Amino acid sequence: MDDTVSADAATHVLGIDSGGSGVRVGVAPADIPGGSAAKPLTWSSATPAGIGDRGIDAAALLARVLPAARELLREAGVRRLGAVCVGAAGMATLGDDLRARLPDALADAFGVRRLALAADAVTAYAGALGQRPGAVVAAGTGLIALGAVPEDRTARRGGTDGVYGTEAAGEGGGVAAGGGAGIGWAADRTTDGPTADRLTGGRTTGDRPTTDRPTGGQTTDRLPGGWRRADGWGHLLGDCGGGAWIGRAGLEAAMRAHDGRDGGSKPLLARLEAVFGPAAELPGKLYPRPDRPAVLASFAPEVGRCAAEDPVAERILRDAARHIAEAAEAVCPRLESSEVALTGGLFRMGAPLLTPVREELAARLPGTRVTEAAGDPLDGALCVAAALATDELRLPRDPGLLTVV
Repeated sequence: MDDTVSADAATHVLGIDSGGSGVRVGVAPADIPGGSAAKPLTWSSATPAGIGDRGIDAAALLARVLPAARELLREAGVRRLGAVCVGAAGMATLGDDLRARLPDALADAFGVRRLALAADAVTAYAGALGQRPGAVVAAGTGLIALGAVPEDRTARRGGTDGVYGTEAAGEGGGVAAGGGAGIGWAADRTTDGPTADRLTGGRTTGDRPTTDRPTGGQTTDRLPGGWRRADGWGHLLGDCGGGAWIGRAGLEAAMRAHDGRDGGSKPLLARLEAVFGPAAELPGKLYPRPDRPAVLASFAPEVGRCAAEDPVAERILRDAARHIAEAAEAVCPRLESSEVALTGGLFRMGAPLLTPVREELAARLPGTRVTEAAGDPLDGALCVAAALATDELRLPRDPGLLTVV
């Protein structure tokens, strides 16, 4: 797309967040110095985007978001836009129709010539940390961790403290799209067991080295930028520590108590029967449901409520915290300025989960600041759009995660 926009057009941006819980649209002014967005006007719908033969149905999505965006622009007193960011769950695998139709449709509707298409994990990252280096764990029904080093970032790397792995010297594994070579990641401290590889359009890019090379003293480098992902593989293969994982573990403990087996929890059995009815009838209610992960996740708050008095529930949350911290450790870049942010509805459980999560993170990532997410995925879409409009976008491009057209 032609990226020429007028100064007037660049004063406001549009963000679209399409996820499993619905669709949201926001319009905000672009903050020119910081490349971020503030004070959005928003519209939302609880109905998720439809899925067709080509993945996410672009025509159906446009039919909903274009009228909403026009109304928000009218309220803001803006006629044109500087940039748009669309963040969508399944962008990498279900985004073909969006990539084919959105650029022309948005250009025709608003005269916009700068468009970013992002996976929802990227907009969650941008909403939580903006364009700062670090890791974001997004936990709701499922769980995914995403780490990033923004492009053209000056950072300190250490000689003997293991800030960089051998990739810093150009050895070993493949390079992620958008330039992942030369990045040290926290999980590279050990060779025990696999961690998540960098992504290139959802595909891994080869083996990565796992040993550190002392360089003797401190130097300053320009970092090429890159992404790394851990988990997010769904409730059957992963999402360890997420809402469905916690809920399933709690329901298993309840069923064990029902049967009289070891590892059972009578408090969780009581909560199961209060929520779902007789325990023996739960399989017949659960297994036919197409939304089984959401049903399992709906029991996670009950585990949290029981944790203070029930050692089984407490152990489930401690195990969940360990999985969450493992995911964060796997993706967190080893930079002095790195942060870890926690975002998503699961963390609204509060202290029963957050306390062990913070303890695990402190043990695995000592010295790394753990922070509350600054915003949500819609805020992240607006952040990306504002940075794009002002030529300040430093988040790494990647075919499966973030493309600019």
